[in-house]
Amino acid sequence: MSNVSIIGAYNTKFGAFVEKNRETREIKDTKSYYELLVEAGQGALEDAGLQPEEIDGIWVGSCSPSMFLNQEHVGPLGVEVAPEAFRFLPTSRTEGACASSSVALYNAVYGIESGRFKRVLVIGVEKMNLLSTGDMTHVLACSSHWPTEGAKGMTFPGLFAEYAKGYQAHYKFADEELQHMLASVAALCYRNGIQNPLAHFGPGSPPEKMGLVTADAIMDLPEAGRGGNPMIAPPLRLHDCSLVTDGAAALVLSAADDVRGKDRVVEIAGIGMTTERLPIDVRPNMHELVAGKKAVAQSFAEAGITIDDVDFAEVHDCFTINQILSVEALGLSEDGRGGHDFVDGRYTPEDKCPINLSGGLKSKGHPVGATGASMHALAYKQLIGEPIGVMPAKGAPEIGVVFNVGGSAVTNCATTLRRLQ
Repeated sequence: MSNVSIIGAYNTKFGAFVEKNRETREIKDTKSYYELLVEAGQGALEDAGLQPEEIDGIWVGSCSPSMFLNQEHVGPLGVEVAPEAFRFLPTSRTEGACASSSVALYNAVYGIESGRFKRVLVIGVEKMNLLSTGDMTHVLACSSHWPTEGAKGMTFPGLFAEYAKGYQAHYKFADEELQHMLASVAALCYRNGIQNPLAHFGPGSPPEKMGLVTADAIMDLPEAGRGGNPMIAPPLRLHDCSLVTDGAAALVLSAADDVRGKDRVVEIAGIGMTTERLPIDVRPNMHELVAGKKAVAQSFAEAGITIDDVDFAEVHDCFTINQILSVEALGLSEDGRGGHDFVDGRYTPEDKCPINLSGGLKSKGHPVGATGASMHALAYKQLIGEPIGVMPAKGAPEIGVVFNVGGSAVTNCATTLRRLQ
């Protein structure tokens, strides 16, 4: 175990916080990167019941603020959460693509374990919607292997489509069979997301209004036109892709010897972090998350658990295929069975181990630098009995797992969280 615990967390509302003029193409910011960062940090401190003076250091995870909004050197922005108290604290920024704030969390854990820090604030933040779709796609492509992927026009839907094609070919699924699997994943995320008041696609959002809560409803959508489900990167369609989202989340971490006698404490029982080779054309395993499986094994071994002990999981469904690969990486589904298990109705809130009660990246949203912190924040809320949105039908969970990946399943972060009695 890491001897570090989470004692407070906060998640902003996720969404597209801009106003866009279709005629002039002018984009107006309605909730800035800076406002989101400060809101999350202040919210986490309040949730932890701490004064700013009790914090020893700040880590900020953010994927590409220099390209999304021309802001580098974002670690010091953490000081603005409480300028009087935080001025002169050590601050740092981490980048690991979509796992940027999980990497921030892990670095904060290492800092506390070293004995140099006792209480640390971790913030994840991203503002993606100030750019046009084309420019935003380019920014994300910079987290691929640029010479062989981004520079040749490969996008992230295209990269994960390679996993989908690899999975389909390896297990010999028919096209219709794979589409049914992917749509079953999307429908589950939409059903959960519309019960999450913080989700980008939360209550009253298009999936609820359009009734996209079953695989059949998604598969029946037209190919083209407004409200359609066009092919983005075969075999992935629009409803297989996560959302372009603005948002932030934050956590307060504390050394284990500082939380005795306190309630609302969740132990970081085990962590695993592995790195796959960045270019996909040198990987022989495009039908499974080999590096992810190793990260999960590390996390479970450190926590002293097996998958049978896990009560729920938040997994990285940047695309529906990755949710299928993630349940297989966790060991919840046998290899090649994950898609069938979603079709068969597993992983709902009624399941032994529900998946993405938050709605996942597919429905909650995917502000890339904030995603890892958000997954941990909402898992923390589940474990302390204060769920945001739907909770497991069987009651308050004791052990949860977060599986967050960066890039094309390159940076793999698996965290086992355990509620302390």
